[in-house]
Amino acid sequence: MQFRRQTNQEVTVNLTPLIDVVFLLLIFFMVSTSFTKETHLSLNLPEASGDESVVAVDAIEVTISSSGNYAVNGRTLVSSNLANLQKALTEVSGGNIDLPLVITADAKTPHQAVITAMDAAGKQGFAKLSLTTQQPATE
Repeated sequence: MQFRRQTNQEVTVNLTPLIDVVFLLLIFFMVSTSFTKETHLSLNLPEASGDESVVAVDAIEVTISSSGNYAVNGRTLVSSNLANLQKALTEVSGGNIDLPLVITADAKTPHQAVITAMDAAGKQGFAKLSLTTQQPATE
């Protein structure tokens, strides 16, 4: 009895099921992943009684969170120092210091953070500066 040995046998792997599984996983992760990143600061404004004033549409708004983080026109700054705040104010204003500047600070914001924002505005030459408050709650 002679057995012949086949030496030229070609081995193939069918990749179609593997590719199907990879595409199904890709679709699953694309559908289940949320790509939006919320960067809004949560603020609890201090209360004050008085008349409401109208804010100009093209005003620059500096928002300060309770932890002292700054955001200029909704864009959060990476570092909360005077130089970064001045640079952001220059970029947003485009050199126009006649724009009104509104500082919106949380009620629990450290006083130093508000003074730093006012100092940055003063060093840039902004003269129309206002602070945001809310009406006291009536009970």
